[in-house]
Amino acid sequence: MPRSRTRVRAGAAALALCATTALAGPAVAQEGPAAAQPGPAAAQPGPAVAQPGPAAAQPAAGCLDPGIPLSAEESRLVAYLPDAADPTVAAGATYARTIIEGGGFGGYTASLTEALCRTRTLDAATRLAQRSGQALWDAAVRRAQGHGAVRGDLPASDDRPLYWTRVEGMAALRQWDPRGGLTDEERSGLVETFEKAARGMDDIDLPRSRNAVRVLVSGFDVYTLDGGTTGSAPGTVGNNVRHGNPSGATALALDGTTYRTDDGRTAYIEAYTLPVSYPEFERGYLEDTVGPFMEPGPRQVDASLTVSQAGGAQFNLEQWNSRYHGVSLGNDRTAPCPTVGGVPQLAVDNPGCNIQVVDRWGGGDGLTDPPQWTTATLPVAEMIAADTGADVPRPPGDTWPDESEAFGVVWHTNYTQFPDCSSPVRETFNNPPPVTYPPTTPPVPPAEGSCSYSGGGGNYLSNESAYRNTLLRDRAGLDIPAGHIHTPDMQHFETDFAVSDPTFDAWRTAIVAQGANLVHAVADTVD
Repeated sequence: MPRSRTRVRAGAAALALCATTALAGPAVAQEGPAAAQPGPAAAQPGPAVAQPGPAAAQPAAGCLDPGIPLSAEESRLVAYLPDAADPTVAAGATYARTIIEGGGFGGYTASLTEALCRTRTLDAATRLAQRSGQALWDAAVRRAQGHGAVRGDLPASDDRPLYWTRVEGMAALRQWDPRGGLTDEERSGLVETFEKAARGMDDIDLPRSRNAVRVLVSGFDVYTLDGGTTGSAPGTVGNNVRHGNPSGATALALDGTTYRTDDGRTAYIEAYTLPVSYPEFERGYLEDTVGPFMEPGPRQVDASLTVSQAGGAQFNLEQWNSRYHGVSLGNDRTAPCPTVGGVPQLAVDNPGCNIQVVDRWGGGDGLTDPPQWTTATLPVAEMIAADTGADVPRPPGDTWPDESEAFGVVWHTNYTQFPDCSSPVRETFNNPPPVTYPPTTPPVPPAEGSCSYSGGGGNYLSNESAYRNTLLRDRAGLDIPAGHIHTPDMQHFETDFAVSDPTFDAWRTAIVAQGANLVHAVADTVD
């Protein structure tokens, strides 16, 4: 499958990469889920974040108010890992600073803050936020795709510098304190403008050509950042904070690229990343990004894929997606539908447990609107037959039994339902899904009138992205490939506290390469 990378947008001049800064803000206790696949499991308490080691540099600006509370994600900016060589002491810089500078983005927040402090109105700050967010996304895409010099000492493919730089920029905007002040709504809107731009949500540019194949692909942020192995250094955090996400790395590798399909057409691939927290989904982040391209018109999308990380050494092509959500904590340390006494809540008359759609994208008015289940329309047979892992080097420790390919590709048909929506009794079907295709016995679909508990991709935000994307397809009446790809787990470190190492990098490289091949295999099937 030949690859062509022909279009990468120019970054804005607003991105300076020369200075360093960290944001002021109080230390916040960390609570978060333990690692699990495909989404985190129950929460584990974590230690309060202290600030050992050298004091973090503060922006030399009077326009930020460090008393304005940061978000849960932003509070992790002050976290320190134990030193990799001597875990009895803290590392010499915060983890976030180490990753930001390792990605060559060390001066980004200082530049943003300086410009922000010259801004006098909310309208001007909003324009700055959009430009600066776009500049950050563009720079991250260029870095991932090897366009120009790769700054910093982390590999070009590393997705984590974008995440932590974006979070640091969000913290600066959140603490902006202009003369006259801001309402909570104005402050949130300013941060959201920046965040969406820095996720690639604002720059999707699909061509009008009749011979074009238009493909949208999502990735996700890092997640499960609290907890993990700890060292004896006072005030340091567990090593889960090191996590990356190969789906985010895949989005950066694919955004703005083209691919020559088997029939000679050009596929144009646009990518964006999604947050690992529920409120942004319920505010319509995914629908606002994808929905306009599912409406009739010359730029209507021909395939829309969502991608996230799961576990093991295989790619799972998820078949059924669940409306039920909210059992596990997001990066914001909230979950809308936690279990009660170990028993799952019911979905009946319980909006917190049912994915809600904003009114501008059709809303809903009960248990069956939107429906409890959606179904993928991926070209499963073709994606498996494409042998996408054959030309991908196997990373160290790869356990997929067929050594002729990097990872397997499995039609993932399992799910769990409440057969009676008024009872917490659950039943699971098609588990485990067979690893051969086609299966000897067709999978059993969800029962009519059942309530969903989890799709093949669980009931975390990966499943939610799949549900929302395929619901958009259904409501638009489109017959296009749409569905979810779960990647293998990338978190394979050689040591406890080093921020990166060859094995970790090899897993990301392999997953991104085969993930791109799977996206191209979908493009080859578009009519």
